Amino acid sequence: PNLVLPIHEARHGRRYFAMLHLPTNHRPMDGQTAPRTKPAVNTGPFRPTLEELNHGDPRIALNVHRAARVMNTDIPVLLYGETGTGKEVFARAMHMASERADKPFVAVNCAAIPEPLIESELLGYRYGAFTGARREGNRGKILQASGGTLFLDEIGDMPLPLQTRLLRILEEREIVPLGGETAVPVDLRVISATHQNLLRLIA
Repeated sequence: PNLVLPIHEARHGRRYFAMLHLPTNHRPMDGQTAPRTKPAVNTGPFRPTLEELNHGDPRIALNVHRAARVMNTDIPVLLYGETGTGKEVFARAMHMASERADKPFVAVNCAAIPEPLIESELLGYRYGAFTGARREGNRGKILQASGGTLFLDEIGDMPLPLQTRLLRILEEREIVPLGGETAVPVDLRVISATHQNLLRLIA
């Protein structure tokens, strides 16, 4: 198994965790001995399980415990933390530990999509819904995530009008794509994340 090392930053007292891997093309230099065990080769993105995120930090342990209690319910989850703290890693670990692990995990960065396009990206559209719409239409991220998990990163940057539509989708569990007339049922579990102070934004 990979060894996770706690690292303490002395100036501000912060605590980090690191995993070290030898590069796949590593060759010992003169005078060095080769490692006795073959290093693990990381061939993909860092995707730990929910339990693997728990390395003894009491706050993380509490978060893992809470996540385990709600991950198979319809309760929407909000992850709050600074940029770079691993909110998407945590959300994906929740998905993989849930009953929906074999279904899609669809991540949407609400801050990275231009405001005029975010509605069509989430809800999808039918051909002819607007100028430039693709002939085959677009299923949209919400429909793509149906049966699995929809991860809305930077939810604090979502435009207010779309927040209203999203609330209706969460309540009714159906969407009407842009240019469409028929509601399409969706089966979602929603995890959102933000670094913003939502209480201040609400006020």
